[in-house]
Amino acid sequence: MDLGKGVVKPRLTRSRELEMKATLRELLIYVIFLTDLCILTFGMVSTNMYYLNKVMSTLFLDTSVSETDKTNFKSIGSVADFWKYIQGPLLDGLYWDTSYIQHSITVDRNTSHIYYENLLLGVAQVRQLKIRNDTCSIYPSFRAFIKECYGPYRYVSEDKEPFGLKNDTEWRYSTYQSLWYSGLIGLYSSGGFKFTLPRSKNASVDKLTYLKEQGWLTRGTRVVFIDFSMYNANVNLFCVVRLVLEFPATGGVLPSWQFYSVKLLRYVTYYDYFLASCEIIFCLFIITFTIQEFIKMKTLKKEYVKDAWNWLGILLLLLSILAIAFNVYRTVEVARLMENLLSNSFSYPDFYFLAFWQTHYNNVISVTVFFAWIKIFKYIRLNKTLTQLSSTLSRCAKDIIGFGIMFFIIFFAYAQLGYLVFGSQVDEFSTFQNCIFTQFRIVLGDFNFARIEQANRILGPIYFITFVFFVFFVLLNVFLAIINDTYSEVKADFSVIPSKKFEISDLIKQSYNNTLVKLKLKSASQTEDLYAVRTGQSASRTDMDSNISSTVNVERVKGQERRRRGYPASTTRLHDSVSPEEFQRYRKEMEKQLKDMTSKLDLVMKNLPEGSGSGDKK
Repeated sequence: MDLGKGVVKPRLTRSRELEMKATLRELLIYVIFLTDLCILTFGMVSTNMYYLNKVMSTLFLDTSVSETDKTNFKSIGSVADFWKYIQGPLLDGLYWDTSYIQHSITVDRNTSHIYYENLLLGVAQVRQLKIRNDTCSIYPSFRAFIKECYGPYRYVSEDKEPFGLKNDTEWRYSTYQSLWYSGLIGLYSSGGFKFTLPRSKNASVDKLTYLKEQGWLTRGTRVVFIDFSMYNANVNLFCVVRLVLEFPATGGVLPSWQFYSVKLLRYVTYYDYFLASCEIIFCLFIITFTIQEFIKMKTLKKEYVKDAWNWLGILLLLLSILAIAFNVYRTVEVARLMENLLSNSFSYPDFYFLAFWQTHYNNVISVTVFFAWIKIFKYIRLNKTLTQLSSTLSRCAKDIIGFGIMFFIIFFAYAQLGYLVFGSQVDEFSTFQNCIFTQFRIVLGDFNFARIEQANRILGPIYFITFVFFVFFVLLNVFLAIINDTYSEVKADFSVIPSKKFEISDLIKQSYNNTLVKLKLKSASQTEDLYAVRTGQSASRTDMDSNISSTVNVERVKGQERRRRGYPASTTRLHDSVSPEEFQRYRKEMEKQLKDMTSKLDLVMKNLPEGSGSGDKK
């Protein structure tokens, strides 16, 4: 094996080599940051959260009253169904008085273990919001028949006056500073008429029977909240449950629910403390990146805002700072409220407030992770193929924006049509928001055509067929055509004009060859001349392109000046009519000539006898 004849060693200019090393160093630091972010993010969640939610939702939503009466929470449609559920499946789920073998178990009577594993924290709370009578206008012709009128829920229409027996909290309005709730048909305040269930099942049955007989629910009732929380020490998770029953002004009941399985006690195991160290490292990264961005702003000034990647970096920093703020606030609130919430086992502990902020923290950090991964594309200039894809998207951005405007004009026009025609009969079109999502489902082929045909036998098929034709067959294909044409143009440009961007393989090959040379496993002398020839060819090609461009630009300026002075147009037509296509064709011809001359020169150099150069010198 001849070690003197090595492989051609790729060379990078000093500036390009420094630029690549700086980019790789920046990429390496960012990968470490991204790894740290992913570790602390995925450390907050686990599959146990899903299983705990599933178990609890099955218990409290799907359990029926009895084998003969299949009423469950999801099927509640009247006040009678509400009382059957709350006195049956709800109490059965909250109070577990028997063991696996159906014998009484010896436990603290002040505690309840749901499924024998989940400790019920405190007691459950039931709260309702009411509105006043005469909160709507009655048409004069019907006033003789209708004496009472209860409109939809609004905070200004809320009834805060004592009712019923007026002797206890369930009959008197209570104010409470907590989070408002956005339901299916309204936004509800945190106050209301509320009561808590006793610690024993029998006492709870007696209390609910008493409230039912005394008419705790009235025509003015607009929503009922059932709140309770539990803790599973096996997996260190809190499950915060809110069951909501809305009573619309139209009559009936609309059930909804929320199950939050959250990890409020963050630092318990050794792995939790490892996650705490990752959180500290994350904060240090954010501080460092923030300082770097301020330095870049000060250095680049107006040029800073012209780079889209800088905007993404700012967005990522803002989301990270917001996530840190959420985490600090949640940690402080948990430490402040936990002891107070658990101090009295006969009261309702409002863990909903803590679960709400924990969920929002999870949402913010999840979005942060998403944009952190998107920022990886900033470094795709290290690869030619990915650079082509990036250039395709950036080049067709204006066309896509124009297409998007046209697309959404048609899309929202169809959404309004669907809402007005089918909104009163089809659930998928009951709100304008539902119409938008339904039309996306139509594009994906997930839609029940029979329902809109049944709602309107004439406009239903017309709406469906025309929407599918214009949006699916026309607009989506126009979008694909824009992408395909732009990608073809980019590939053609890359094949004609070699990119000045470097690839990571260049630096790897150069570092590898340099290592072989230092180990004396390869000789670099034979590759220097070839590198010089290639460098000369590249430089000649670059100089030729710049000379041609300069000549064309100078001649065009001259032609414009001659036209301004009123000279005949025939003297300027030669220079003014040079188009980009003609320029590219002319450049290709010059490149071909240069390539032929280089080939001939190589052939002449090979035919020279060895040592002729040294003989001449002698």
